Amino acid sequence: MHAASHPDIWLVYDGECPVCRSYVQHVRLKQAAGQLHLVDAREPSALREEIRAAGLQLDEGIVLKIGPQLYHGADAAHRLSLMTTTSGVFNRFNARLFASPRVARLAYPVLRAGRNALLRLLGIGRIDADRRGDR
Repeated sequence: MHAASHPDIWLVYDGECPVCRSYVQHVRLKQAAGQLHLVDAREPSALREEIRAAGLQLDEGIVLKIGPQLYHGADAAHRLSLMTTTSGVFNRFNARLFASPRVARLAYPVLRAGRNALLRLLGIGRIDADRRGDR
């Protein structure tokens, strides 16, 4: 169990997206941030249902849960950047790119569009296709 100052951190990502999988494999949080748990958004879970109940679209961005608080898309990327170590090229780039909330809000939609295009090229359907009936 972690102290209240070190809550568990849950990162919900698209497990079928090669870019998303690579991201979560390389992101490294500072020791003081808390324990990071990775959750594939395509797998059934109570957390996925909590996210949907909150009205957040998993196809529109990653979700970060710290304690009871949910962060989505650019806000999640920004929060992660504040907790990321600066060891390694990937983590330094991530920390710098998303450190500013303004830059995160500008960059995230571009990165999400690239992800969506890649998934279409690979023939991978949307995360929420099962719920809405579209693919």
